Amino acid sequence: MKRLSLVIGALIAAVVMLKTALAPAAATPSAEGSAACPALLNHTFPGLQDEKPRSMCQYVGKVVLVVNTASFCGYTGQYEGLEHLYDKYKARGLMVVGFPSNDFGNQEPGSNKEIADFCRLTYGVRFPMFARSTVVGRSANPLYRQLGDLTGERPRWNFHKYLIDRSGNTVKSFPSEVSPDNALLVTTIERLLVAKP
Repeated sequence: MKRLSLVIGALIAAVVMLKTALAPAAATPSAEGSAACPALLNHTFPGLQDEKPRSMCQYVGKVVLVVNTASFCGYTGQYEGLEHLYDKYKARGLMVVGFPSNDFGNQEPGSNKEIADFCRLTYGVRFPMFARSTVVGRSANPLYRQLGDLTGERPRWNFHKYLIDRSGNTVKSFPSEVSPDNALLVTTIERLLVAKP
């Protein structure tokens, strides 16, 4: 009887461990440990400068502007406007994050170090940038797959913009030709900054 109790106890423990392992990881504690990380931000990518893993969960509670970038594009000058937006609104909770991509016209062929140096030296970029990745098609990074699924819009060129609200659940999409100083984009950012998550 004692042996049967031990076997039953071991089976129950195994079932509990299996349930825990299979539980969905849609919301995990953020880096600060104070809030849950929404599924949309629950991704980790290597940083552009050092290629060390950086979690998007660090942006929980912020308004996040996600932009696929390229160094040799007609829209590359938008780096200046993106940096201006970041400087102007970061204290109020805006994060601009860049995802360099070579998906369009072979306009981002360099290494991560070359891209980082170009952004810093040419445009003084200080907003966070992630390592070069794919943003369209089957090989798109998981964040871009989710952004495309949520909005029904995928980047058609470099400097497509996705604006994520503080809750991490609502996303607005802006095509490449919408510049960082565009009135609609700026008004939407300001509205999301004052909204409660």
